[in-house]
Amino acid sequence: MTETRQYTNHLAGETSPYLLQHLHNPVDWHPWGPEALRLARELDRPILLSIGYSACHWCHVMAHECFEDEEVAGVMNELFVNIKVDREERPDLDRVYQAAHHLLNQRPGGWPLTVFLTPDDHIPFFCGTYFPKAPRHNLPGFVELMRRIHAFYRERQDDIRAQNASVAQALRQLAAPPPAEGEPQAQVLGLFRDQLAQQFDARFGGFGGAPKFPHPTSLERLLRHWARSRASGKTGDGALHMVEDSLMQMARGGLYDQLGGGFFRYSVDERWEIPHFEKMLYDNAALLTLYADAHAATGQPLFARVARETASWVMREMQAPEGGYYSALDADSEGEEGRFYVWDRNEVRAILGEEDYPLAAARFGLEGPANFEGRWHLTARVSTSELADRFGLSREEAQARLARIRARLFEARAARVPPGLDDKVLTAWNALMIRGMARAARVLGEAFWGASAEAAFDFLRRTHWRNGRLLATSRDGKARLPAYLDDHAFLIDAALELLQLRWRSEDLDFALALADLMLEHFEDQENGGFFFTADDHERLIQRAKPVHDEALPAGNGVALRVLLRLGRLLGEPRYLEAAERGLRAFWGAMRQNPHACPSLLDALEEWLFPGETLILRGDPQAFAGWADRGYAPARMRFVIPADCGDLPPALADKKAGSTPLAYLCRGTTCSAPADSAGALNRLLTG
Repeated sequence: MTETRQYTNHLAGETSPYLLQHLHNPVDWHPWGPEALRLARELDRPILLSIGYSACHWCHVMAHECFEDEEVAGVMNELFVNIKVDREERPDLDRVYQAAHHLLNQRPGGWPLTVFLTPDDHIPFFCGTYFPKAPRHNLPGFVELMRRIHAFYRERQDDIRAQNASVAQALRQLAAPPPAEGEPQAQVLGLFRDQLAQQFDARFGGFGGAPKFPHPTSLERLLRHWARSRASGKTGDGALHMVEDSLMQMARGGLYDQLGGGFFRYSVDERWEIPHFEKMLYDNAALLTLYADAHAATGQPLFARVARETASWVMREMQAPEGGYYSALDADSEGEEGRFYVWDRNEVRAILGEEDYPLAAARFGLEGPANFEGRWHLTARVSTSELADRFGLSREEAQARLARIRARLFEARAARVPPGLDDKVLTAWNALMIRGMARAARVLGEAFWGASAEAAFDFLRRTHWRNGRLLATSRDGKARLPAYLDDHAFLIDAALELLQLRWRSEDLDFALALADLMLEHFEDQENGGFFFTADDHERLIQRAKPVHDEALPAGNGVALRVLLRLGRLLGEPRYLEAAERGLRAFWGAMRQNPHACPSLLDALEEWLFPGETLILRGDPQAFAGWADRGYAPARMRFVIPADCGDLPPALADKKAGSTPLAYLCRGTTCSAPADSAGALNRLLTG
């Protein structure tokens, strides 16, 4: 019997579930930090930096093939100092080295990211992603590759230093877009719509081909574009159609979990049929917000149902008892991607019986050929009305039977081995979900979603706020790592959304503290805009100012928008001036590549066309139905109880009377108060 050796490396004190997955690899892994970086300098060994995350399928594949293999680990330990990084805890490092991968290889990177760094300056001289142990898929074997890289490091120092100098210079140039002359103009908002129309998939919805991502910030920008066009009397430019068609096709396809709610990360095909099966908190936060807003704009019942089911999934599977939201569910279970979610026909038939199986087969695509490795991943291409006609049922009967079918399949699926849960709590991702839950609660009138958002917000303030500074991540109540721009900007945005759901003055105070921290520690005082890391953050080879939306909204786009909103709410010129500086700094990037900058364009729109701020003073119950319907993305609405004291001057002077009063401000100009819903509606439509 072969004895299994038990290793333990330097990852034992980490909070990242991803790093802890590698704790017992034979690789002598270190976390990124002074100890490992010093060791590399002292030994004059290159650093092998491996960046991934817990829900990443190909990260697991490389771990099994390479990092758990003693032969591979022996070469890694002999030739390199090995550092493992969770890209979700350290987006600063991931951002830098993904940019370096693009520079060196002239193509995007991904995960796992495999980077070889010189030990003294931490500049990469070779980058790749997944490598197998032995040559395969037109990729070199990892052992052979490492030996060649180490020999190159020993024998070609001059070449490496010359390349490193070029990489360092290019990273500095990429760190921030060059300034552009001229005033920011509204025409770029229409250009964004035109560019998205060129990329729109008229057959399946969404943008581009396979692999296909949801791009929620682009869809949100189109929805805002439609709302502003409608308000100015213009219709028919197709923006709303692109949003509606994309959301419907995603909801009916396999990107959406038809039984449990929530969205997977992306589709490997153009039809939204087969996803990459990981579920990420940030994707679902953005899509929850978008589906709720789309329902407010269109009244489409499907959008409301998807929002409800997604919010239910979040509360059921992704919220800790202490309040914070977990980060992700793995793509794999029992070592296979998608195993938890896919079905065999006979299994479904045995669960449902002969009466309900034909209806389920028609609804979920079981009548067609297997679509995932000999099994079926469920889609919902056939509508309830079509099912009702085919099976001779009323629409209500078809809905009731489908609900029963889904419940029985969901119960059976719950007995399977579930995917792994990444239970760390990330400030930025939690902030996005708090915003989504609060917005959906307001749009769809579900108070318990608001309570969920409030519990998460309170957890962050209680656990991630230490000595006047924000921290980026926690697990088991242990918070660590200095927060980034996204953490601050997204959390201010979440606070503003929660305040519109229900007022608490301490939440406004917290938002203002975060805004002041952004101005003090993140703003580029000379050129405008905000860096991703604070001025007292660990010094890295690049300090970037993010402008393009990627998987998350660009931190600068959200930061500038919330500063505009705070500035107008409170009459605070510091916030308004910082927002204007940033918009001018990024005008060149917006003008050059608008389709990549939807979050910045949201901020630009609110600067060019100041929205409305509605302050309602009095008993919150008295304001039911006061201007709280429809889709008005540029309007903020706050109900402040009459007995609420300790308000900033700009709010304190909007007093409550013997009857409820409403104050409507456009930009920095406020009307006389309205004392009834009718009077307020006349102001809003005047």
